[in-house]
Amino acid sequence: MVTVQEATTIVLKNSLKKLSPEPVSITEAVGRILSEEIRADRDFPPFDRVSMDGIAINFDEWDRGRREFYVEETQAAGEDRKALRKEENAMEAMTGAMLPEGTDTVIRYEDIEIKENIARVLVKDIAKGQNIHFQGSDAKRNEVLLEPGRIISPAEVALFATVGLSHVDVLAYPKIAIISSGNELVEIEESPEPYQIRRSNTYAIHAALRQLNCSASLFHLPDNKDFQRDSLQTIVASHDVLILTGGISKGKYDYIPQVLEEIGIEKKVHQVSQRPGKPFWFGVSKKGKVVFALPGNPVSTFLCFNRYVKPWLLETLGLPIPAFKAVLGEDFTFEPALTYFLQVQVVNEMGRLVAYPKAGGGSGDFANLKEVDAFLELPIEKTVFKKGEVYPLIPFR
Repeated sequence: MVTVQEATTIVLKNSLKKLSPEPVSITEAVGRILSEEIRADRDFPPFDRVSMDGIAINFDEWDRGRREFYVEETQAAGEDRKALRKEENAMEAMTGAMLPEGTDTVIRYEDIEIKENIARVLVKDIAKGQNIHFQGSDAKRNEVLLEPGRIISPAEVALFATVGLSHVDVLAYPKIAIISSGNELVEIEESPEPYQIRRSNTYAIHAALRQLNCSASLFHLPDNKDFQRDSLQTIVASHDVLILTGGISKGKYDYIPQVLEEIGIEKKVHQVSQRPGKPFWFGVSKKGKVVFALPGNPVSTFLCFNRYVKPWLLETLGLPIPAFKAVLGEDFTFEPALTYFLQVQVVNEMGRLVAYPKAGGGSGDFANLKEVDAFLELPIEKTVFKKGEVYPLIPFR
């Protein structure tokens, strides 16, 4: 048996080292991880751009004392650049328009009064170049705008569109299979017999993966050793990652650990000094296929996914693994020499996270998870945990 910290180290050391890129439409890119360098295809802005509605003038005329300007015409956004015919005049210029040739300063409408094509300036001070977004001031042509490894947000999508990209390369997620096992499990649509329950773990894991923008295939295996061996061999061949639930403890029909080793998955971890989730199993094939086998009790499954699988996936994708902490809101006692993952409801109190224990019915009580936000990780070396002490937090909401 290993400690939680030892198991974590082993799991993270075995992240997938290289993921392939794949092109996606920018309309589907949010949340994905950019895998290419994005460069400016021209200067940004591509011309001296008027940034406020008003009049464009030659500042030298203002400097010489002119305060009234004859307005020759209007420069609208989306039309070719016009030129001022006489330097002592002005031209109305709209936001987004090219700055008219012969002008270098824009005075906004709020600071002028126009009557019969004469614009009179109402303010005492203006600055040369004001209200102009100058060509190339944001980025120069061929300048790197985005580096690979960035999580794409709507802001990045705007940049893609600006540089003329309708598709971008993102990291392709590993192919993941989620596999439940056990004769007691039936599909959602079925009416279970008194001795059966509906499959829920696989759907919880699938939903958790979707929060990370990953998809997965779902499978179910009955408690038949030969069938499990043949099926897992086929599934391993076509997937990068397997996440199994159930069948890994010491029961008479818990064949999964033995079957995995028989098909070439080397065991790295089996049993962790923790509750819930003590039977957790982790292994890797010679070809780099990664297998997580999680205990079948629903809370154990959910905890092990959030404590081990999710950080492993973030590590594989090159993303930071968040580290949260919270203050224990009530005294709590846990005597076995195990790391205990306490189900808690988290409240923000005066800018700090406070975790209040929410007792449930044990590792089989999935319903209790609806009342909580996170697990608080209580260390193995203590049995009494006092209100006000700070511990690592594993949030799942």
